[in-house]
Amino acid sequence: MFKGSYVALVTPFKKDGTIDENKVRELVNYHIENGTSGISPCGTTGESPTLTYEEHKKMIKIVVEEAKGRIHILAGAGSNSTREAIEFTKFAKEVGADSVLSVCPYYNKPTQEGIYAHYEAISKEVDIPIVVYNVPGRSGVNILPETIAKLAELKNIKGVKEAGGSVDQVCEIIDLCGDKIDVLSGDDALTLPMLSVGAKGVVSVTANFMAKEVSDMIKYFENGEIKKAQELHKKLFRVHKTMFIETNPVPVKATMEMLGKISGDVRLPLVRLKDKNKEILTKVLKNVEII
Repeated sequence: MFKGSYVALVTPFKKDGTIDENKVRELVNYHIENGTSGISPCGTTGESPTLTYEEHKKMIKIVVEEAKGRIHILAGAGSNSTREAIEFTKFAKEVGADSVLSVCPYYNKPTQEGIYAHYEAISKEVDIPIVVYNVPGRSGVNILPETIAKLAELKNIKGVKEAGGSVDQVCEIIDLCGDKIDVLSGDDALTLPMLSVGAKGVVSVTANFMAKEVSDMIKYFENGEIKKAQELHKKLFRVHKTMFIETNPVPVKATMEMLGKISGDVRLPLVRLKDKNKEILTKVLKNVEII
């Protein structure tokens, strides 16, 4: 069900700190025009921790409205409160999202049993395809492959965004789950290695401004044009790494500001990219002829 390049969409802000709706709509059309498979608003890259509930819902609604069914919408609907995750998931379905991305509960560090119970509760409450998001660096806990395999038995758990940084873990998930669940890379730099062991795509930060390149790399791999996929991976690799020179989404927003796409403003406690890191970023982007 899930394959290709899904963009982890940034949330553009105006100078007064409010959501820039016009820029959101422009970004949706940019991705439709450049081969992106799906748009994922309100994830970590979308600064979901600092969006109000109303803003979170507004972002999903704007993206769905502007997409008009032309592209898959994988709406961020996670929370470390199961009750809130259910609320966001219900809303996403109500406004017409195609699926939801549901992050592992963060900060409260549930056990594997608690993680399973969290997703089971969401699955029972809302009939919509769910992609489990495993990101130990943010959540403080790793969803083990055995837990993913158990979740894959639930009728609407259809995918996992794996951002644990381990190709071994992806291999274990695929070995345990077979074709019951689609694996998407949650780490741009590991997308091609993960594809090589059976992953189907990526939820990408870099695709915010290199949508065609990220999408093409996956298409080349799918078509057996491995050398072309490798060449694009090589071009993209240093860009991917630079997107995490500071906390995501600070570097990607700085990049998009350089390209004239959006303001580089982020919400506290995040701050703008440091000057010394902006110099590094600029050099990398020049090397790949993005600027």
